[in-house]
Amino acid sequence: MQETEAVLNARREMEICNACRYCEGFCAVFPAVELRRDFSAGDLSYLANLCHGCRGCYYACQYAPPHEWGINVPRTLAEVRAESYVEYAWPPALAKAFDRNGVVVSLVAALSISLILLIAMAIASPGQFFAARGMQADSFYAVIPLWAMQVVGVGTFGFSLFALWKGAMNFWADAGAKQSITLTAIAIAVKDAVTLKNLGGGGDGCNDNSEAFSMRRRYLHHAMAGGFMLCFAATCVGFVYHTFLGLPAPYPFISAPVLLGTVGGVLLTIGTVGLFAMKLVEDPMPVVRRLLGGDVAMLVLLALAAITGLFLLAVRATGAMGIALAIHLGFILALFLVLPYSKMVHGVYRSAALLRRAVERDMKPLGGE
Repeated sequence: MQETEAVLNARREMEICNACRYCEGFCAVFPAVELRRDFSAGDLSYLANLCHGCRGCYYACQYAPPHEWGINVPRTLAEVRAESYVEYAWPPALAKAFDRNGVVVSLVAALSISLILLIAMAIASPGQFFAARGMQADSFYAVIPLWAMQVVGVGTFGFSLFALWKGAMNFWADAGAKQSITLTAIAIAVKDAVTLKNLGGGGDGCNDNSEAFSMRRRYLHHAMAGGFMLCFAATCVGFVYHTFLGLPAPYPFISAPVLLGTVGGVLLTIGTVGLFAMKLVEDPMPVVRRLLGGDVAMLVLLALAAITGLFLLAVRATGAMGIALAIHLGFILALFLVLPYSKMVHGVYRSAALLRRAVERDMKPLGGE
């Protein structure tokens, strides 16, 4: 991690927090701060990604603005966190995509939808594209062949997974623990990540837009993450149905792929729309407003991917199926393409930071790393 202005400011604030220690019970960040006497750039990257932005420390801090020290830990660590996304992104040539994330997401989404529509219309005649096939087997593939879906889907998703893995390795090399990783540490980190423990702040929830505590953000994150995983599970089950059981889509409503996808789509819509609504009314002081565009763009993209999937389910037996399928696949393609260069990477880096926290939890205070 480079020594930027954000890193220098974070170091100043962490040194003050380490002397004060009023917030030591608020979340995982402050106990981690107390384990060190000075802070390398890698340490600050680790602390920034360990922070879940619950904002409790901001409202509790006696040195927060308008105090002359201007301590604002959530905003300061958010700035370092955003810089770490650029620092660790792979390939480096695409790292700058983070700087204009909202614009990038919008452009990629528009181009992806246009590309899928053009491919679909080039392959299928107008009569095929707008034909109502009911629940006829392989009706999706009459619009867009299965091989085309597989090549584009596997290629883009595979690239995204590899880029995310490379970014995580870059983060760990710079900010990871130097001690051995134990199975116990992995179990603790997985539990903290899955339960979103640190979105509970000190136990009463986050301070979303005031000093009042709330669990809304945690519950909405659960809905979004759970919905995403259920949609992914629906795709995997559909693959098993088609490849090993010889049952091509579309499937009846009372089937595992459709039920998983429906519940997942509803939860994903609730989570993304709810988080978007919260951003409209949040306190601007403990957040970095210039990052809002990227956050909102990604939430909108996830919501539209879910909503168009549910719409496709509703019209799949009608003549609107072709265009609904093309638009939905366009949003999915856009999601895969921007995944390693969007706000979604915070799940990867925070999970890695939670693993480091679990590794060092029982360590004695360090003199620096």
